[in-house]
Amino acid sequence: MNKQTILVVDDESSHRMMLKAHLGEEGYEVIEASDGQEAVDLVSQHFYDLILMDIRMSIMDGIEALHRIKKISPSLPIIMMTAYGSIESAVATLKSGADDYLTKPLDMDELLLKIEKVLHYRDLEKENILNRERLGERFHFSNIIGKSQSMKELFETLAMVAPTDATVLLLGESGTGKEVIANAIHQNSLRKDQAYIKVNCAALPETLLESELFGHEKGSFTGAQSKRKGRFELADGGTLFLDEIGEMSPATQAKILRVLQEKEFEPVGGNRTISVDVRIIAATHKDLGKEVKEGRFREDLFYRLNVVPITIAPLRDKKEDIPLLAEHFLKQYAGKNNKDVKTLEPRVMDALVRYPWPGNVRELENIIERMVIMSHGDRLLFEDLPQDFKTLPNGNDIKPGPTGSSLKEIEKEVILKTLEQTGGNRTKAALILGVTRKTLQNKIREYRIVI
Repeated sequence: MNKQTILVVDDESSHRMMLKAHLGEEGYEVIEASDGQEAVDLVSQHFYDLILMDIRMSIMDGIEALHRIKKISPSLPIIMMTAYGSIESAVATLKSGADDYLTKPLDMDELLLKIEKVLHYRDLEKENILNRERLGERFHFSNIIGKSQSMKELFETLAMVAPTDATVLLLGESGTGKEVIANAIHQNSLRKDQAYIKVNCAALPETLLESELFGHEKGSFTGAQSKRKGRFELADGGTLFLDEIGEMSPATQAKILRVLQEKEFEPVGGNRTISVDVRIIAATHKDLGKEVKEGRFREDLFYRLNVVPITIAPLRDKKEDIPLLAEHFLKQYAGKNNKDVKTLEPRVMDALVRYPWPGNVRELENIIERMVIMSHGDRLLFEDLPQDFKTLPNGNDIKPGPTGSSLKEIEKEVILKTLEQTGGNRTKAALILGVTRKTLQNKIREYRIVI
């Protein structure tokens, strides 16, 4: 196996010699450069696995060299060294593209750990790229079910966004599956082998949320019996999913903004600064634009989160996905509960398609799970549905479609009858059917319905 090569860049010859000796004992091949310009020249001519470079040098400092090297080899890992150890210089190097930094005098154990971590992450990136090229890999979103136009557009967006490090803001009503989509983004990212941490911002009181996110020092507040890492620190190198981010107080919003801008924070009750590399996926059922206008959400944080906004359509706007989802949940919960249920009575599917689903996919999943648990035969029966599913919102009984009717035929018949009941009023018909007026108009054109 070939040795991994590290380029050590430092204008102090004694420091270079010391590093060469230590790193050589650990099995690395070490090449030396005495200044930034020499390092840039070497990188343009040879391959290196990693660069260990001082910031302060007389001929071209480390920051300038870092910029030039990244133009030559953007993926080449670089760890910076500084004898000054200021937060400002450390932040500047990370913003310029460095993978990590160390302060002099170096702790050799810490140096070796950081080298190992950076090289391991670089190898994971290479492995993922090679796998995609070798297998012609497509992105896998197997837990997201749907064939509607809005779902096709969602899959296309996820395939473009998932492999990047972009911050994603998931928007949609409660129950639309924002957490499932967040999981899919992480699992299809280059961070998929790193930590994936979730926080429900609405589930914790404000006094505990800050500690949960940023950690705390022992004795920092009543009940803090020991030091504890926060979710940001636990997610370092991976992904942090902030669910219901619209529920945060202005104070916590300010601290989240700082982490997004500076990639650093202090634990509750502490004065040490922790730097993290975390990808953020946030979700909310609220209209954050409206929240900003009404002063409940910070505008600067909104723009930081709103890099790639993804809106998930409610289930009532993609009814063609209901049969697929129902069958998926039927199979899932039949297996989980050791039930021999294999199908749904046609009238059940008819009722499911007509229902407006205020609770979206989560409500559909709960209904199917309940029916499977309570079932006695090999199929789910119309009689087992809750009463709300047996009548249209205007009180008319649902009448089953004829046996053998396709879903499209049933849907066309329902639209026709509803339009007859409303005297052709499309707004009222859309309200009864639980869809938007635009969706109804598209269906009228699709089925060539003449009113």
